[in-house]
Amino acid sequence: MNTHLRKWSLLLFFAVGSLSAQEWEPSVWPTLKHYDKDHLFQVALPLGGIGTGTVSLGGRGELRDWEIMNVPGKKYSTVTTGNNAPFFSIYMKSQDKAPVATLLEGPLYNYEYMHYEGRPVNHHGFPRFAEASFDGAYPFGQVNLSDAALPVTVKIKGFNPLIPGDADASGLPVAVLAYEVTNTGDVPLEVSVCGSMRNFVGKDGSKFRTDWKGDYIPEGAKKNRNEYRESGNRKGIYLYTEGVDEQDPAWGTMALTTSATGQVSYRTSSKADSWNNAILNFWDDFSDDGVMMERKESADEDPMASLAVKKMIAPRNTETFVFYLTWNFPNRKAWSSTVVGNYYSRQYKDAWDVAEKIIPRMRQLEEETLLFVNSFLNSSYPETVKEAALFNLSTLRSQTVFRLPSGHLMGWEGVMDRFGSCQGSCTHVWNYEVATPFLFGDLARTMRDVEFNYATKENGLMNFRANLPLSEAAKGNSAAADGQMGCIMKMYREWQLSGDDAFLQQNWGQVKKALSYAWTEKGWDGNQDGVMEGSQHNTMDVDYFGPNPQMGFWYMGALRAAEEMALAMKDKSFAKKCRLLFEQGSKWMDEHLFNGEYYEHRITDPKTFEFINMEAANANIPAFQLGKGCLVDQLVGQYMAHICGLGYLGDKKHIRTTMESIMKYNYVSDFSRHFNNMRSYVMGDEAGLLMASWPKGRLEVPFPYFAEVMTGFEYCAAVGMMYEGMTEEALTCIGAIRDRFDGARRNPFSEPECGHHYARSMASWASVIALSDFHYSAVDKKMQFTSVPGNYFWSNGYAWGTCRISGDEVSLTVLKGKLGIERLSVGDVTVKMKKKLIAAGESETIKL
Repeated sequence: MNTHLRKWSLLLFFAVGSLSAQEWEPSVWPTLKHYDKDHLFQVALPLGGIGTGTVSLGGRGELRDWEIMNVPGKKYSTVTTGNNAPFFSIYMKSQDKAPVATLLEGPLYNYEYMHYEGRPVNHHGFPRFAEASFDGAYPFGQVNLSDAALPVTVKIKGFNPLIPGDADASGLPVAVLAYEVTNTGDVPLEVSVCGSMRNFVGKDGSKFRTDWKGDYIPEGAKKNRNEYRESGNRKGIYLYTEGVDEQDPAWGTMALTTSATGQVSYRTSSKADSWNNAILNFWDDFSDDGVMMERKESADEDPMASLAVKKMIAPRNTETFVFYLTWNFPNRKAWSSTVVGNYYSRQYKDAWDVAEKIIPRMRQLEEETLLFVNSFLNSSYPETVKEAALFNLSTLRSQTVFRLPSGHLMGWEGVMDRFGSCQGSCTHVWNYEVATPFLFGDLARTMRDVEFNYATKENGLMNFRANLPLSEAAKGNSAAADGQMGCIMKMYREWQLSGDDAFLQQNWGQVKKALSYAWTEKGWDGNQDGVMEGSQHNTMDVDYFGPNPQMGFWYMGALRAAEEMALAMKDKSFAKKCRLLFEQGSKWMDEHLFNGEYYEHRITDPKTFEFINMEAANANIPAFQLGKGCLVDQLVGQYMAHICGLGYLGDKKHIRTTMESIMKYNYVSDFSRHFNNMRSYVMGDEAGLLMASWPKGRLEVPFPYFAEVMTGFEYCAAVGMMYEGMTEEALTCIGAIRDRFDGARRNPFSEPECGHHYARSMASWASVIALSDFHYSAVDKKMQFTSVPGNYFWSNGYAWGTCRISGDEVSLTVLKGKLGIERLSVGDVTVKMKKKLIAAGESETIKL
């Protein structure tokens, strides 16, 4: 830019400085976990809403894992590794010094330097900040950048609103990025922050070619266009396409916008990217004066867009530069062969419409998100529990989860790098997680609707993987014993939390069918004695033959839940049958499966249903069984029963002894000497709970995952320990998990199993429920807490707040929603409430 234009632009951006009050800027954000410079490599905090897709904020400030186009994209940067990936940069100029421009990212690690053509990482050719660290309190992520050679420090703040009880406000297709720049010097500083990205509409990573070097080259962009727009105080670039097929899952729009009141400049294209001239042309323009000059012609199928904001920063002062990345990609297929669509896409015309509707609400959205996070962090739960519970909520907003246009929540089990893992909202996996029902009750009920009203056949067989579209959900004949019984317990839970009797009434017939399916001749409990002995497909991806605790306690829980629902429906005969089978089955398991230390599996012949003599020399033992193994989640049904308030499913002393045995036999403090023939989620000197141990001898061919360690199962066991008063042991287990996800070895915001962001990891929220001994019934209008003094965050899926317990006084606060309550129990003491309905912002003090 010439000198005359530069002086004019400086006068302009000084003149608009007085309007700064119009621009939203983020408040002070909390930190739960700090990651120093040695623990940043794997950090990737997803920015995006429930069912919208995400882009992640990396530990050093990079934007990584671009997953906004309906498919996963781990390590996907939208381009071939090099200098063209989306990025933000900063320009700095003081009156007496030459200008400096730098990438807004931290330094590389020593092991990132090697590459066959000198392109080991994205933005390898850019100058970087010398120091970086990361502060996380999901959904808030903050990157701290500094460099002794530069006159500024920068805090990059990224988030997406997360408000329990409000799925729509927590399902927004936006990544909010704020760059807080502090002038550390003694003279005024001109500073410009610029976001740049190529228009990669059509390039979701699934279409690519390789060149003679073997480079991965994403393809799919065709006649993409960038257009500068202004609307109100919003300015930005709208990225769209005129050539990509409108039915392509990667067809859609994006927008990079700002409401900044500094000097806004832009380019809708750079030069043609021949011999990397596009990035050179950008750098020459930006590093000259921090002001972008629009080019007359667009170049490339995926032209490069740049949006810059320039401000003057007084000595020792801070200015904030806020940008919004919004998107709309409506053509989700998921596991269907045809487009099923996205719920969020129906709320907006395009990505610019997203910006128009969301940006004016950002102050309130941030306030409500902060209210949730700060209330949770200020509670009395141990730090490791807060971390496990809060950080795993990111799974609910990853590509693991999506919403159909009807609003139904659907999920993979997890996601691989480029595609979903294990389709169909798998019942036996999703059984374990409790974050959805206790934070977003309406969404949980949509999952029950799919399971019972779409995936269940007339004979009561519930397909544990629902096909899409929903009209085909019941196709197939694949039932899972644990999945189906767990869904009955979850139906009870959703009824209790919502208090919606009509919901139960509408589904009761299907619930009866699903439970009665267990009584099919030669089925799971074909002789109707309360004991599961048939072929039981389960979450270990095998069929167990014969009575075992894992399936048995799920069955006991389903019988108890069905009994309670039947009584509410005045179906006395069905309630009586459920009670009889429960009492028979529970007694039988305690007498025949409990071996003095834990419950074991008595294997039967798949054809005759007769028990196999395991000691016989010629015993024909089916492959992939548990046998005498000590299973980490053998009491998973009891885990869910505690959460649902259904009481003990077996002898209380046996339950306690079993949890002690799981800790004794399955916990390994150092895996350095451990052999595992399958997948390793724990290695070296790390600690964890084994899927199974074999204190009484191992089968030659046990179930496949016996030597593995998986976090969802560990949380299940740890929560079981909490309910048995083994808090120290439980925290040891949870601490071991989170120590493994330290930012250096693994991403703190993704706990994998069969894929990243595995749904079962959201069982971590159950630790919050267990430690507070929280239970709420909207049916009975009763709430329960532990008598241990402390401040406890609570949420029932529709309302949330805190409960402070101190001596004989309780302060119950509702922060969001409305709470109907007639009785409050704290420990063994129950009191009647004077106020029967507590609204948001109200507190009640109760004397015990």
